[in-house]
Amino acid sequence: MRIALVQVASPGDESVADRRERVAGLVRSAASADLIVLPELWAAGYFAFDDYDREAEPADGATVSGLSELARETGAYLHVGSFVERRPDGALRNTAALLDPSGSVVHSYSKIHVFGYESKEAQLLQAGNRVATTDTPFGTVAGTTCYDLRFPELWRCLVDVGAQVVIVPAAWPAARLEHWRLFTSVRAVEEQVLLIACNATGTQAGVELAGHSRVVDPWGTVLAEAGTTEGITWCEADPAVVPTVRKQFPVLADRLPTYTDLQGADA
Repeated sequence: MRIALVQVASPGDESVADRRERVAGLVRSAASADLIVLPELWAAGYFAFDDYDREAEPADGATVSGLSELARETGAYLHVGSFVERRPDGALRNTAALLDPSGSVVHSYSKIHVFGYESKEAQLLQAGNRVATTDTPFGTVAGTTCYDLRFPELWRCLVDVGAQVVIVPAAWPAARLEHWRLFTSVRAVEEQVLLIACNATGTQAGVELAGHSRVVDPWGTVLAEAGTTEGITWCEADPAVVPTVRKQFPVLADRLPTYTDLQGADA
């Protein structure tokens, strides 16, 4: 499969309308990909907390509907990154979606671990409460978002529901770049998945974003890594590596049914 990581900056002096137009051009430039991936909250800007309410949209709003047209135009699977979703009850969520080449939403995920450290996300957004997978020509796909990388229990849950490929949109700050590299590699190896992570870049509200979007296979091999500039990073990946690695090195099969019985047990 041919993957295009579209690393996007969201400067505060740019209108959302102009950004959508600019990103549409980047997506069109990635038309030869089988899978195109965008970062977290690229339209509103992750750190533009005061704009969340104004830029919130329904699940079929401007982000998904606009990119649905581009999925049909490019003939690719297109991961929209994430957007501020306004739920029917008025609550706001950080929601990601995967579109198939017909432009239909085949997978959605609302970020379960909303971030509170030097961020207002946890104050403004409601946490998601479910994980799911979808079958694609390149394997069974699931998603998490940014901060979720720090929670191995969630990732093990993804494996338990059948995930082979995990797509991770993010707005990860440059101050913790080495954490980004560490967790994207560890989760790929630990869960024996093909991990596709697209991060934001540039500066938002005085916070420098890390960039360095990456694709990591289940052996821990970094198949592609971007730099810090906006643009497209290409990667060729064979999704067959996941079942191959799981068969050759069956660590997931060696898990115990439960570990709670070991607590307090004799050494």
